[in-house]
Amino acid sequence: MTEISDAHSAQATLKGRRAIVTGGTTGIGRAVAVLLAAEGAHVYLVGTDQAHLDDALARVREVGTGDGGLFDLSRPDQVGAAVDAASATLGGYDVVVANAAEAASGVTEMNEAALLHAIALNFTHYLLLTQRAARDMTEGDVVMIGSTSAYVLGPHSTVYAGIKSGLQGFSIALRRELGPRGVRVALVEPGLTGSDMQLPDLPPEKQREMIGEEKMLRAEDIAVGVHYLLTQPRRAVIQRLTISPRVQDGD
Repeated sequence: MTEISDAHSAQATLKGRRAIVTGGTTGIGRAVAVLLAAEGAHVYLVGTDQAHLDDALARVREVGTGDGGLFDLSRPDQVGAAVDAASATLGGYDVVVANAAEAASGVTEMNEAALLHAIALNFTHYLLLTQRAARDMTEGDVVMIGSTSAYVLGPHSTVYAGIKSGLQGFSIALRRELGPRGVRVALVEPGLTGSDMQLPDLPPEKQREMIGEEKMLRAEDIAVGVHYLLTQPRRAVIQRLTISPRVQDGD
């Protein structure tokens, strides 16, 4: 019989890996943390709400190992503080999932404080987090969660689209910068996904309806994509992974 054992690339294991997940207490971040923990990683969740953190950690600990802390990642000093706490708890780290973000609208529709906060959380925190990861990790993975909103260039999305478009360019350049150092960089761009970020425009019952109609993704669908990226052979980088609902009404 012909041997076909080499027909598939060797799949890396997540067992024993140590992962920091920002925005890890709800939505996509929570789903990612749960899946990574279930696959044997020790995860550290960064959030902003104690009740959400407690709930997420309870779920993580049903399937694996996890810890976490509360930090405001819109403040530059808090990004480093979160990494310090995570590294001390995990004994170092080799996976960073940059996911914490908030909704943002048109540049003329936001006041200056809201605009600066969105930039700090949705973009600056990603840069600071990956800068620190590049310093700390000799071999590892940086996964940034972007959005297909980078392609939806409407009048009410200028700030959000601008930030997510910026993450595209940053992730490509960063992959080339960190690749020789042993660090892989990937960007995941989810389409419409059920989460608290969709509130109040899409209440939970409407989100469930849209997921049933396959017009909206579940957070777990994105977590599977992150798992796929992390389990590729070290020589391979999935530079950008776009995950969209099968049924879309248009832009």
